[in-house]
Amino acid sequence: MFKVLVPAVAALGLVAFAAQSSDVAPEVATAGVMAAPVMGWSVHHEGALAKLAYGVANSDQLALMVTCMPGDRTAAVYGDVQVEGARLTQARIEIDPLSGGAAEETTLPVNDPALAGLARDGRMTVVGDAGRFQLAASPGERRLVRDFLSYCSPGRA
Repeated sequence: MFKVLVPAVAALGLVAFAAQSSDVAPEVATAGVMAAPVMGWSVHHEGALAKLAYGVANSDQLALMVTCMPGDRTAAVYGDVQVEGARLTQARIEIDPLSGGAAEETTLPVNDPALAGLARDGRMTVVGDAGRFQLAASPGERRLVRDFLSYCSPGRA
């Protein structure tokens, strides 16, 4: 009887261990691999200052940020990419407190066709170290961009 019972218990133990291992294996396999962060458009307010940002939600990972005050005709543009074809003006260069390097600030008219196209069509062409590419906006994000532009428009002051 023990000759049959011992192998049966051992086989059940191996099956249970294999089932448990297969449940854990996907977590172990994916634990070392980081998923690519999802980037998108968002609008934030710090007092009267409005910020339109393209980056990873709830992080400091931004590719592009456009800021304005209500009624301003121009917005400040920051980031690793620049809006292609926009009427950008070099505003100032200062020391970036995070990196210690130079931080460029450029300005962009609030009524620039690149911003209007983002709000209307959901596309903005930008240029960066990786070359030329488009940033897309979903219908909900396009509504955020329109609200941002309305907030910044000269007639709002």
